[in-house]
Amino acid sequence: MIYLARQGVLRYSYQSGMSSVLFYGSAIAFCVGIFFASFAIFPQAFILLLFAISFVFGVLWRRTGSARSSPFFFVSLLLLCFALGLFRIDVTRTHESAFVPFENQDVTLEGVVAREPDIRSNSQQLYIRETQSEELVLVTTDAFADISYGDRLVFTGTLEAPESFETDLGRTFNYSGYLRARGVTHTVSFAEVTVVARGEGNPIIAGLLIAKHAFMRELEYALPEPSAGLAEGLLLGAKRALGDNLEEAFRRVGIIHIIVLSGYNVMIVAEAIMRLLSFFFKPRIRMLIGITAISFFALIVGLSATVVRASIMAALVLIARATGRTASVTRSLMFAGVVMVLINPYLLVFDPGFQLSFMATLGLIFLAPLIERKLHFAPTTFQIREFITATISTQIMVLPILLFLIGQFSVVAILANVLVLPAVPLAMGLSFVTAVIGFVIPQLALIVGFITHLSLAYIVHVAEILSLLPFASFLVPAFPFWIVIVLYALLTHMIVRWSKREDDHARQIHNDARLTGFSALRTQYAEWTVVPLESVKAKIKSPREELRSSRGDFPFR
Repeated sequence: MIYLARQGVLRYSYQSGMSSVLFYGSAIAFCVGIFFASFAIFPQAFILLLFAISFVFGVLWRRTGSARSSPFFFVSLLLLCFALGLFRIDVTRTHESAFVPFENQDVTLEGVVAREPDIRSNSQQLYIRETQSEELVLVTTDAFADISYGDRLVFTGTLEAPESFETDLGRTFNYSGYLRARGVTHTVSFAEVTVVARGEGNPIIAGLLIAKHAFMRELEYALPEPSAGLAEGLLLGAKRALGDNLEEAFRRVGIIHIIVLSGYNVMIVAEAIMRLLSFFFKPRIRMLIGITAISFFALIVGLSATVVRASIMAALVLIARATGRTASVTRSLMFAGVVMVLINPYLLVFDPGFQLSFMATLGLIFLAPLIERKLHFAPTTFQIREFITATISTQIMVLPILLFLIGQFSVVAILANVLVLPAVPLAMGLSFVTAVIGFVIPQLALIVGFITHLSLAYIVHVAEILSLLPFASFLVPAFPFWIVIVLYALLTHMIVRWSKREDDHARQIHNDARLTGFSALRTQYAEWTVVPLESVKAKIKSPREELRSSRGDFPFR
């Protein structure tokens, strides 16, 4: 029976490992197909050929009657997923924009504001869904125009296709791909806009945005600047009130991610929702309410790639807790990434937020545990060791992409994050409480707002002081993309070797412990042999005598 149980465990472990290989292999093959198709156009005949080859390998697998571990099945699955990635991009390219014939011409169009206006210091950007074509157009207009989500507008200007441009740091920014990842193919700059109707957007989103703006007004009433702007950035991802100078300071010291609503902020909100609901509801009801609340939060702050990825992972954690299953963080991350790329394939290559968020999470999963073992000297008070570990691991994982896209390396990023991140949950919580109190008792919100201001001012002062250091950051010359691939290949090799070394070290400690136990047994056995054999025999009962004494009064023989 023990032998059969062990065989079952081994078979289950092998099958589980094989299913993981198939899952990750198919997901990576699909993303690789998306990646190559983003840079080159593959003929449909080539894609159909890949489907045919995949089908042939699938037939060979079925005819041989092999298990899913067969190479035929594995190759068939990889080719199928790779071809699906190519096909997914090809589908988006077959739909040519209706605006192509009108490029570089003055046009007058009508549409509805489909997203919350992005108000900058001198302008505001409007994502307008044009009425006839149902396509999104990015319209830039006056910052002081009274425009809201759901307004129907008539706008006049020059219709243009976005082009790549060179940034101040010497990088070429693919503006066309960046906007395509947001569903935009054309822009109209400095447009003349006229509001002809209001309230034509989704009523749920409109209501959530009204609540968001009311929330922001309460923060602005109770908090001075720039604390109010920072609170809005931490809770709602709104960075317009920070100002260009303070935003640049946050970028120089490497903490800009806290005000663009990164996955860290979303997970703080998700964890707060989970803990609050745990006092009132059962797990399954908590799951439904929690997922709904996280979805509403994502809609309020804007469905950026980072917010969507973190929201999907938080929802998967809630489902795992409600069903009693163990949530694999790596599987959840891969599942969230594949779903997002399947819906919008341009995210993989043209959305820096998606790339940085994904790589930072991988760093927390694979690199952070290895680094934490080396930081045993760091104190655990106020989770200092955890913040140091998280900062180092994420900085290492995002560094190749960050240097390639931006070219700015922050020397003080680790120090700044260790000083700032412990204060972020406190500042977010106090900001939320301040706004809620402001709806009920505005005068009391001013008192609570003073305490909130102290936590927010601390973050601002850390950023300002560290950004003044002459060596806070420096620029890296531009380099080709293949260097990014080489750097990540070397980083992967390093992590694998480091993990293997740690596993070997743990296995050696386990073996030494077993040998130490055997040595103790041998010593004890040597002491037993000193006792006369006759006295030992006298104390040991024969099997029959032992059976008789153990039967007691039970009526069987």
